[in-house]
Amino acid sequence: MSLRKNANVARPAPVIESLSEPVALALQRLAMKQKSPTRHRQPVAVIGPGDAGETECTAAYAVAHALAGAGMVVICGGRGGVMAAASRGATEAGGMVVGILPEDDDVNANEWLSVAVPTGMGEMRNAIIARSAVCLVAIGSNLGTLSEMAMGLKWGKPVFVIHGGIQLPGATEALTVNDLLAEVLNSLLG
Repeated sequence: MSLRKNANVARPAPVIESLSEPVALALQRLAMKQKSPTRHRQPVAVIGPGDAGETECTAAYAVAHALAGAGMVVICGGRGGVMAAASRGATEAGGMVVGILPEDDDVNANEWLSVAVPTGMGEMRNAIIARSAVCLVAIGSNLGTLSEMAMGLKWGKPVFVIHGGIQLPGATEALTVNDLLAEVLNSLLG
């Protein structure tokens, strides 16, 4: 079933934790950077399972909402679960989100994408997501997410993880959304 059929169903925004003052200030600094010639032109990848639960989806919404609100473009796999939650968060913050779809068309694209890119590449589209991102934020894990993380690490991209099940050497793990955003912002502003 296409996710678009549910487009008119009202859904409340997830309840997200309050951000610490240092994270809020770093987001303001990022917003200023994104309005300058030294802005990040590459997006932040928010990756995770298409069948993720409420905990992962709430975290994905919060991370994408914060980063898009500070002017970052978000890239994801464009479908459900973490991808849809991140897309919704970015869109509701007034940001842009690009979905790199595995199919030949956009029938299964989530309704919050700004841009849907059907690749016809199946899971090989994970390489496009990992290669195009300035950093990767993994929320939850499955084999597809792990493949994106591994490729990102191989290519020297910073990889950040919350609610992951498997540790990858080189990935930075966080226990809370606030801690995750602190690590991501440190990378983006460093």
